[in-house]
Amino acid sequence: MITFPKPDVEQFLRTFSIADFAVSPDEKHLVFSTNLSGKYNLWGMDLPNSFPYPLTSIDQSCQGLIYDKKSRFIIAGFDQDGNENTQFYGVPLNGGTMKEIVNHENTRNFMPKLSNDSKKLYYTTSRGNPSFLNSYCLDLESGQERLVLEGKDAATYLFGFSPDEETLLYYKHFANTYTLLYAKKGNEDILLTPPTEKQHTVNDGVFVSDSMIYLLTDYDSDFTYLASYNLETNKFCKVKELENESFTAITYSKENQLLYLTSQKGVEDQLYEINLQNENWRNIPVPCSVINKLEVAASGTLYLFGMSATKPHNIYKNTGDEWVSLTKYTVPGVDSNELVEPDIITYPSFDGREIESLFFRAKKENDNGEVIFWPHGGPQAAERKFFRASFQFFLNNGYSIFAPNFRGSTGYGLEFMKMVEGDWGNGPRLDNVAGLDWLIDQGHAQKGNILLMGGSFGGYMALLLHGRHADYFKAVVDIFGPSNLFSFINSVPEDWKPVMDQWVGNPEKDKEKLIEYSPITYLESMIKPMLVIQGANDPRFVKEESDQIVQALKDKGRDVDYMLLENEGHGFSKKENEIAVYQKILSFLNRFTAVTEKV
Repeated sequence: MITFPKPDVEQFLRTFSIADFAVSPDEKHLVFSTNLSGKYNLWGMDLPNSFPYPLTSIDQSCQGLIYDKKSRFIIAGFDQDGNENTQFYGVPLNGGTMKEIVNHENTRNFMPKLSNDSKKLYYTTSRGNPSFLNSYCLDLESGQERLVLEGKDAATYLFGFSPDEETLLYYKHFANTYTLLYAKKGNEDILLTPPTEKQHTVNDGVFVSDSMIYLLTDYDSDFTYLASYNLETNKFCKVKELENESFTAITYSKENQLLYLTSQKGVEDQLYEINLQNENWRNIPVPCSVINKLEVAASGTLYLFGMSATKPHNIYKNTGDEWVSLTKYTVPGVDSNELVEPDIITYPSFDGREIESLFFRAKKENDNGEVIFWPHGGPQAAERKFFRASFQFFLNNGYSIFAPNFRGSTGYGLEFMKMVEGDWGNGPRLDNVAGLDWLIDQGHAQKGNILLMGGSFGGYMALLLHGRHADYFKAVVDIFGPSNLFSFINSVPEDWKPVMDQWVGNPEKDKEKLIEYSPITYLESMIKPMLVIQGANDPRFVKEESDQIVQALKDKGRDVDYMLLENEGHGFSKKENEIAVYQKILSFLNRFTAVTEKV
């Protein structure tokens, strides 16, 4: 009998991911963006076969993926090594030479939409209006384009249009907690929620006829519900609301007159179907904990892209009561029993507010007694029961992980989400400190012996916690986090800048607060060994944010290591970079571990 050694820990990082997918209108073809080759490219499937083949070989991430309405070609957006300056291309169904459709240097392009006859492409762009954005309609045959929407007051995104294409649907993004949806018919702009001075959001909307729109909003509510707006009567109606649960996405099946709604409740998602003819409502069981995207074919078939804490990204198909996985992504060579499901726990914060957290506990046979404290990114996002190859990698190496959804996180209502705005460095920080105290009080960790790691806003929080509460930690990892809120505010993309006063603060009016909340203020207290990771092309938290704090700490003789990725942006789009980063982090953490695991 042949016996095999335990899987090498690197196999956890060899897990492939899916970033987006689309299904052709005739359901004969499926395209998805995946790093199956180690770098992101488009791959296709000739349905019902589920064997994939490459469509592109440009090794770039895809943003925006749609089919021609007659299933003849694909429109896809690509940036360059994470710089987020997305341009649009036509891609043949079977791959090959791509055709440039929209390409303007140093511009950001968003949300491509094809007309019903597929002869026109609608899209939103930073070209000519970098702060508030414009939207154009491009004639794909003549190459002529016309301005259909000029952004004013806030970043303005074309969202869709009525079946007769006479009415445009667009939203204005004043803040992550303040977005308004409008219908534009001729020269008339119609606000689709009742006028109010109280900030609220509309996060999705769809036409079901030329005059009826269904939308998801938290107008006059803490959680997002389903509403409708009739353009003929100008009447807004609340349709369906669930307790402590927010609808996040809406999809319409015209042929079957069904609405499909994805919802978020804490760390998990649900899927619902509502019949517009008889108003019947049902919950549809799904094969994953987090739903990334849902598509509904004309036949009524559902295609879903999702994942769970121990199940990587996969695409599923449902033709009745059963979901069939079209992709088979797993952790290569690792049995599912080797993976760790998180415990969902709550703890009281400094003001008595309950904070929900995911606690991943390393299996006993692997446990080295160490705990990684992980504040998530966003900050208006959340740690959820989705798959992170890096988490399973660290867990298999014996590290437990504690990931709290501090104030500002999504999934707990609008009021909770707004609590981080203008307060990056106080309430959320104290929520994290309360989580550290909970770990210590429950006997899971000792003060001064905790490992701290975070990315994006989580990187910022790791730096701030290090500077203000260094006595809790023995080592810190910052993955592309901002270190100075003044330089951060000045360096974000232009279409982000209008929201910065509310989101972070005003450099003049809030000067003292921004000094207090900037990690770089606390250099004297940053005495623990630190590893900093940064993508050179990151347009959100730019390279200079890491450069300045690394140099300042080195000038003080501190133990700080810096890993700069020349061909990455805000994240890891190339598998070799991802593996190198997490192997580097593991090697760094192992310096401070009583029992050193083999890499």
